Amino acid sequence: MTITPTNTEMKLKRIFIQNQLPEALAPLHRMSHNILWSWMPQVANLFMAIDPKLFVELNHNPVALLENLPPARLKELAADKDFLKEVKSAEKAFDAYLAEPQKPNLPRIAYFSMEYGLHISLKLYSGGLGVLAGDYLKEASDSNVDLFGVGLLYRYGYFNQGLSLNGDQVHHYPAQKFTQLPVQPVRREDGNWLKITVGIQGRLVQVKVWSLAIGRIKLYLLDTDHEDNSPEDRALTHQLYGGDNEHRLKQEILLGIGGVRAIEEMGLQPDIYHLNEGHAGFLSLERLKNYVDQGLSFPEAREMVRASSLYTTHTPVPAGHDHFPEYLMRSYLYNYAGELGIDWSEFMALGRLNPADDHEDFNMSKLSIRLSQRVNGVSRLHGHVSQEMFTNLYPGYTAEEVHIGYVTNSVHYPTWIADSIHELFSTKFGKDWVRDQSNKDIWRKVHQIDDETLFQTRHALKVRLLDYVKHKLEVDMRRRGESPRTTFDILSKINDKALVLGFARRFATYKRATLLFTNRDRLRELVNRAGQPVIFLFAGKAHPADQGGQDLIRQIVHISKDPDFAGKIIFLEDYNMEMAKLLTQGVDIWLNTPTRPLEASGTSGMKAALNGSVNFSVLDGWWAEGYRPDAGWALPLERTYEDQHLQNELDAETMYRILEEEIIPTYYDRDDSGISKKWMGYVKQIIAEVAPTFTMKRMMDDYYERYYLPLGKSAAAVRQNDMQAGKDYAAWKEDVSQRWEGLETVENNSFDSINHPLPVGEAFTAEVVIATNGIAPEHLVLEALFYQRIDEEKIVLRRSQPFERVASTEGTATFRIQLDPSLAGVYEYGFRLRPTHELMPHAQDLNLVYWV
Repeated sequence: MTITPTNTEMKLKRIFIQNQLPEALAPLHRMSHNILWSWMPQVANLFMAIDPKLFVELNHNPVALLENLPPARLKELAADKDFLKEVKSAEKAFDAYLAEPQKPNLPRIAYFSMEYGLHISLKLYSGGLGVLAGDYLKEASDSNVDLFGVGLLYRYGYFNQGLSLNGDQVHHYPAQKFTQLPVQPVRREDGNWLKITVGIQGRLVQVKVWSLAIGRIKLYLLDTDHEDNSPEDRALTHQLYGGDNEHRLKQEILLGIGGVRAIEEMGLQPDIYHLNEGHAGFLSLERLKNYVDQGLSFPEAREMVRASSLYTTHTPVPAGHDHFPEYLMRSYLYNYAGELGIDWSEFMALGRLNPADDHEDFNMSKLSIRLSQRVNGVSRLHGHVSQEMFTNLYPGYTAEEVHIGYVTNSVHYPTWIADSIHELFSTKFGKDWVRDQSNKDIWRKVHQIDDETLFQTRHALKVRLLDYVKHKLEVDMRRRGESPRTTFDILSKINDKALVLGFARRFATYKRATLLFTNRDRLRELVNRAGQPVIFLFAGKAHPADQGGQDLIRQIVHISKDPDFAGKIIFLEDYNMEMAKLLTQGVDIWLNTPTRPLEASGTSGMKAALNGSVNFSVLDGWWAEGYRPDAGWALPLERTYEDQHLQNELDAETMYRILEEEIIPTYYDRDDSGISKKWMGYVKQIIAEVAPTFTMKRMMDDYYERYYLPLGKSAAAVRQNDMQAGKDYAAWKEDVSQRWEGLETVENNSFDSINHPLPVGEAFTAEVVIATNGIAPEHLVLEALFYQRIDEEKIVLRRSQPFERVASTEGTATFRIQLDPSLAGVYEYGFRLRPTHELMPHAQDLNLVYWV
C-alpha cells in the first residue's frame, strides 16, 4: 500500500472547549467578568485561594483562571463547604456594591482615551496616561456617577519588555486571548453583535464593539481585528502606539469618529464629551457632522459641540502633541470639509495656529482646544505651562489670562493601597472612612498609630518587595545568560535592612533616570556606607522608537553589574501595574528627577505617599503642590542654569548632599527599639498631610465642580427650544465678528502718563467713547490693564479692572474708570475692548479684542 504525502499532512481545525462551572460556582463566572475584583480584596482573594500559583502565572486574571482549571478541581471546589461559604460572602459584598443607586441629576459623561490602565491582565495601557484613565473610571464607579468610557481593544497592546545580556531593550508582543478577558460583545436588540463602520481612505472598516464592566460603569472598546476586514485594517487595533504617524492618524480616526458612532448606535446620549488628550480630537468632527446633518449651519454646530466638550491635556512639551501633515489629512479626511459645509482651508484652520500657512501641520491639541469650551492641565503648574504653550492661540491676552485651568491628577486609593496598610488605617480611621477619603482630619488619625506598629507593617512590605526582586532577578538573569557568579553576587548583596529608593516610570530622556550616576564616585560612597546600606531600584520602559531612553536603560544595567554597585543598583525588567504596586508600597523613598517643568503631573509618587513611602523629587508636576518639608525632600522648582548640562550637574550634587546629610542619617537614627522616630515623623506626615489631597475622589469632585457641572449648564442652555439658544449664540458671534473691524475710538481722555508720573495712592482716571458699529453696548466690556515687562518678549499682567459703562447713544458707548492701581514702579498699561454675552463662559470663547 502506497501512502501519498498528502495523506500524512496534519489537517487540524480549531475548537473551543469551554469550561463549565458547577452550578454552586456560577457566581464566580459573574464576578470574574466585572473587574471590580481588581479593587475588592475579598473577591480577589477568593480567586487567589483557588490556585495561588496558577493565578499569579495568569497575571491575576480570574477569567483565565476559571478557563484553565481542571474539571477535577472544579468538582473539588463545588464540594468544599467552607469555600462555598466564602463564595456567598463575596457575592453578597459584590452585589451590595453594584446595587447602590446612581447619584441623581448629574450630567452623563462620555470619557474618551487612547489607553486605560485597569489591570495587568488587560493590555490596554502603556504608562501613566492610561493608568490615570483607568483609576478615573474606577473612581467613577465608586462615586456612582453617570460616566462611561470609550477606547480601543488591542490584540497585542503595548510591548512586554525584555533585556539582552548587554542591557538592550527587547520588545515582545504576546497576543491577548479575548476569551480570557472580562469583555463581552455589545449586542443589538436582535442578538447580533453591534458593529459600526468607519471610512478609511475610501474603505469601510467594520468595527466590533465590546463592553468591559468596571464596577457600576462600562468601558466600550472598539475592535477591527476580525475576518470582516483586510489584514491592513485588522492591524488598526493590534498595537498601542505602534506603527508610524499615518498609522497613528488612522487609530485616532477610529477612536474619535468610530467612538461617536458607537455611542450613537447604543443610544447612550451623553451630555458632555471629555477628551483625555488630543488622541480623541476627531470625535468633535463627527459630532459637528451629526449636527450639520440635522440642519444646523457649521457655526451653529460648532457652538453645540463646544458647549459640551472638555479637553484635558497631559503634555507640557510641544512636540508631544500629535500633528499630521496636510497630505495625510487630505488623504483621510478631505470629505469631512464638504460634509461640514466649509472649504478645505477652513477645515485645516481648525488645527493650525496660522490658517494661511499651508506648510503647518494639523495639530490635534489645537483642534481639541478650538472645539472645546473648557480646557485643563493636570496639575497647577502644568495648567500654567499650558497657558504659556497655547497663548499664541489668543492674541491680545497674556498667558495668565488664557482660560486653561487645571485639575491635579490623583490615584485610586483601593487599587494602590497595600492591604496591610489599609487594615492598619481602618483600625483608627473608622468604618466606611474611604467614602470620605479626601478628608484630612481622618488621615491625621495616623498619628494615633504607634511608630513600631507602622514601621513593622511597612518593613514587611519592603521584605515582600525585595523577595520579589530576588526571584525576578534570578529568573531574568538566567534567561538572558548571565553568569551564575554574577547572579549570585548580586542576589547575595540585597539587604532587607537597607534604605530602599525606587525610581520607576516611562524612560523618556527628560525624566533623567541616570541623573544619579553623574558622579559615580559620590554614588559609590553613598551605597557603601558602613552599617548604612542603600539600594536603588529602577524600572521602566522606553518607547521602541526612543533610542535615547533605551540608552539610559542600558547604562543602568551596565552599572548594576559593577562590583561596587552589585545588589545596590538594580534594574527590573518589564515594568507593569503589579510591579508598580510592589514598588510604591515597599520602598522607603520614591525618587523623581524630571527636567523642569516637563513633568505634567506624575502619579507614581502619589501611590507611594498613600502607603507611607516618603518622596524625594524635583518640585515639578504634582510634587510642587504636595511637598512639605516635614513630609519629604525636594530639589527646587527654579532653574539655576540655562545650560541643561550644568543644571544636571547641580541637581546631582544637590541630591548627593541631601542623601548624605539628611535622608540617610535620618533613616538610620535609631533608638533602643530599632526605630527612627524622626523618620516615622516623615512617614506619618506624608500620609496625613499629603496623601488625602491626591486621592481620585478629590480629583473626581474637582472635575464636577470646575468643569462637568458648568458644562452641563452650558450644554443645556444651548439645547433649549430645539437648540434655538445655540443657534442664536452662533448668529450673535457671526454678527459681532463681522462688525468688529468697524469699531472706532471716538474719544480717549485718560491720565497723561507721558508727561507725569502717577503718585502712589492717587486715582488713575479715564473716559473712553467707542463707536460700536452696530454692536449693542451691553455686549462690550472695556478693561484697563497694567502689565510689568519681564524682558523684550514677555509681559505679565499685574492689575486689571473693567470700566463702567456710563452712557449709550445710537452708535456709541461711553466708558469711565477711576481706580488706585496699588502698584509702584514702571508698568505698561492699555485699554482692551472685548465682546461679552450671557452664554460666554470665558473671555476667549469669542476670541476678539480691540485696543483703544
